[in-house]
Amino acid sequence: MSDYGSAWRILRLSSLTDQIFIKAQRIRSIQELEDIKVDEGEYSEFIGIINYSIIALIQIDEGVATSPEMKKKKALNLYDKNFAISKNLMLNKNHDYGEAWKDMRVSSLTDLILQKILRIKQIEDNKGKTIISEGIEANYLDIINYGVFSLIHLKLSK
Repeated sequence: MSDYGSAWRILRLSSLTDQIFIKAQRIRSIQELEDIKVDEGEYSEFIGIINYSIIALIQIDEGVATSPEMKKKKALNLYDKNFAISKNLMLNKNHDYGEAWKDMRVSSLTDLILQKILRIKQIEDNKGKTIISEGIEANYLDIINYGVFSLIHLKLSK
């Protein structure tokens, strides 16, 4: 917000989904290529995925704005609220799944993020309609949590 203000408020969900897709694809390329040309690694890309996913959740709640104006305090409160929802979901799933993420590879978490993005794109193409599957919000929440798990793995491997 300090550098760019709330310019993100004009982004439609499809644009945010595409931004997350681009970052996840770049992470996958970094994981597969031996030589990368841009000196930014997986860590910063996972942070971007988490942030864009939270922004998407805010956009779902607030709607897309035609004017990017949003007070910094309100934006931070909405960010914190959505991150807390994601964290609560993570704790509940972590309990039920027995911390299985700890035995996963970052590459597998990356693939799961890409899968979730493709699901979101399909739901968007279906105008938000689903028959039995979870909605867009649930997929963004899972992406946030996979991103957090990836950051933990990357931090521990240093």
